[in-house]
Amino acid sequence: MRQIYYSHAIREALEEELERDSSVILLGEDIAEYGGAFKVTAGIANRFGRERVRNTPICENGFVGVAVGAAITGLRPVVEIMFMDFITLAMDQIVNHAAKFRYQFGPQCKVPLTVRCPAGAGRGYGPTHSQSLERYFVATPGLIVLAPSTATDAKGLLKSAIRCDDPVIFIESKLLYPTMDSVPEDEYLTPIGKAAIRAEGDDITIVAYSRMVSEALKAAEALSTHGVSCEVIDLRTLSPLDMACITESVNKTGRAVVVEEGWLTGGIGAELASRICQECFDTLLAAPRRVAAADIPVPASMLLEQAATPDFRDIARAAAELMASS
Repeated sequence: MRQIYYSHAIREALEEELERDSSVILLGEDIAEYGGAFKVTAGIANRFGRERVRNTPICENGFVGVAVGAAITGLRPVVEIMFMDFITLAMDQIVNHAAKFRYQFGPQCKVPLTVRCPAGAGRGYGPTHSQSLERYFVATPGLIVLAPSTATDAKGLLKSAIRCDDPVIFIESKLLYPTMDSVPEDEYLTPIGKAAIRAEGDDITIVAYSRMVSEALKAAEALSTHGVSCEVIDLRTLSPLDMACITESVNKTGRAVVVEEGWLTGGIGAELASRICQECFDTLLAAPRRVAAADIPVPASMLLEQAATPDFRDIARAAAELMASS
């Protein structure tokens, strides 16, 4: 099977959906001739024209609002937010409108909107261009939140998102863009709401998503040399969570480490740890451990950024401490 970049897998998904469905349009800052800040949409405007691949002003609240309106009137817009940090400027349109219209109007209204968000740290971009803000959207009823860790799932989940009749926040780790994976050439979709087991094990369940999945797999490999068998779960979908996959694994291992790139306080890991405690209380051998970023704005210094952001060493340390305490 061919190997392609994560960024190219996303581009393929966009091109295939534009080709398949004339109602699909793309909106975003510099996505046409320039190809977007990370060149994900490079060349698409040449193929599909400026009517369907539209540059927007630097006004997230405005063009996300346009996309919401387009979605409820029959189009399937895919919006690129240049950096996920800037999505805060469009919170009103997403949280107060897109997420609620299906609840307010029922079958009279669909909101087939996909919002693509390059997210995360690791490039020294500083505190306003490096954040992982998925926690805000997972906490909002009416939104689907996806965070693929592989090129295969990036393509399959994006195609599923574009075909979905509900608003989707699609999170793309910037550090995953240059990673490669085996991606089928034939048509396929990755199901929304289904986690994937990336490594099987019996001693500890490690739950992660997006870029942290590869760090979890590195930690699992390191721990295996010390006789610790880790099961690694890739969430893929953050909302709705596939708790059945998580509870089945934790009930088997009795231990859980939950990992995210975002801040520790109030994060995805807090929700996961709480639900694991509630649903697996009788089988847990110890309280779940959480691995996350330090509760500070992301530093611009690469050294400080690395110190503030979790990696496989932090995951392995948390797992080793959990084994020692149970």
